[in-house]
Amino acid sequence: MSSETKKAGRPADTAKREAILAAASRAFFDSGFAATSIEQVAADAGVSKVTVYNHFGDKRGLFAAAVECECEKMRDQFAVAPDMRGSLRERLTAIGEAMVAFLSRPEMVQFERRIAAETEHEPAIGVAFLASGPHRMKAAFAGLMRAMVEAGEVRIDDVELAVEQFAAMCKGMGDLERRFGHPGDPQRDRERIEGAVEVFCRAYAVEDCGKS
Repeated sequence: MSSETKKAGRPADTAKREAILAAASRAFFDSGFAATSIEQVAADAGVSKVTVYNHFGDKRGLFAAAVECECEKMRDQFAVAPDMRGSLRERLTAIGEAMVAFLSRPEMVQFERRIAAETEHEPAIGVAFLASGPHRMKAAFAGLMRAMVEAGEVRIDDVELAVEQFAAMCKGMGDLERRFGHPGDPQRDRERIEGAVEVFCRAYAVEDCGKS
């Protein structure tokens, strides 16, 4: 009977945890770490403070969990694996477009701003964000690039460096400008991506992948 009680309680515990994380994410990323209180998060989630502490230990643990949760959502919305039936140029273009569209989302810009602000006071937050978000995305892109190497489409000695180069070229100054309130420029974004693909193909493609 006690076993049945425990099993019955698990969905409720999961629901409470999800409600707490949702409330915490809204509070932390709208108001910041210092201005967010456990009391308010508990009230917004419809649970007690004790429940929050039982799940996350303290405010810092709650924030870390909220960051991980948001990063997970972002990874779900960012796909680095385009249709493998396309040409090398088409696949690289699709990756560049997905990357820039993802980074241009207002919620992503706001999220990065908040993480940067909190990292100034707590460097571990930045480390956690990089590990949970950008570094995992880079690893996924690198895996795709290695598949291109194995297929004989590109010749690359340092795959991770090549991935960073391609991402940097696609973003250009646009990523930095967005963080500081500069309006987006879709036409310039397209030109950056096209230029990045052109440079990448010239540098690494085994065969000429002329412009489509």
